[in-house]
Amino acid sequence: MRLTIDVWRQDGPEEPGRFETHRIEDAAEEMSLLELLDHLNAQLVAEGREPVAFDSDCREGVCGTCGITVNDQPHGPEANTPSCRQHLRSFSDGDTVRLEPFRSGAFPVVRDLVVDRSALDRVVQAGGFVAVDAGTAHDADDDRIGHDQAERALDFAACIGCGACIAACPNGAANLYAGSILEHLATLPQGAPERTERARGVVGQIEEEFGPCSVYGECAVVCPAGIPLSAISAVNRERARAVLRRRSRG
Repeated sequence: MRLTIDVWRQDGPEEPGRFETHRIEDAAEEMSLLELLDHLNAQLVAEGREPVAFDSDCREGVCGTCGITVNDQPHGPEANTPSCRQHLRSFSDGDTVRLEPFRSGAFPVVRDLVVDRSALDRVVQAGGFVAVDAGTAHDADDDRIGHDQAERALDFAACIGCGACIAACPNGAANLYAGSILEHLATLPQGAPERTERARGVVGQIEEEFGPCSVYGECAVVCPAGIPLSAISAVNRERARAVLRRRSRG
């Protein structure tokens, strides 16, 4: 299988970027996009050239580090599939495949296909957690949670934090990501004590670092975890709840 690869090269955050064109003559349909990059890098190293930098860890669709943009589509042509699970059978012999980093103002390029996604970490730090004093945690079976409630929480907790939803949004919004955090923790009793402060922190952080929701739903199409669009409504609901709680206390 022959492919032409247009890959983004950028030597550093402040350096200008450009596309480089390479030809792969012996790609296999069962290769993933990351294996294609491995193959390309082996070819570049053999030629005495600098390999392409890209993020990779588990390669099992769990860690969320592998995200790249493929022909203008975050992760690749297959919906709800991470880059490491996208395969070349989605392309035809002779195709041109354009590989570039996630494009968002919140994700500055570090080098080549690697971006800085620490803005997502700051959302978690702002409130995407449950605080429990050491030695005071309840036994797992102390809080009875129904099956449907638990399954709902797990559906939203499935987010792997890859950032594809933000790269897909024309406004660079993080509402699907933030909503998955808020909905997950609001569904469980463990998240109840800090629910109001969590909403204020998470919503304030995404408003500071990301754009407004576009309401078109591009985010849900690319999300590898299949987080539903209903997560977005959690952002407005939890924000409104936090405002009302503040007024009632005032």
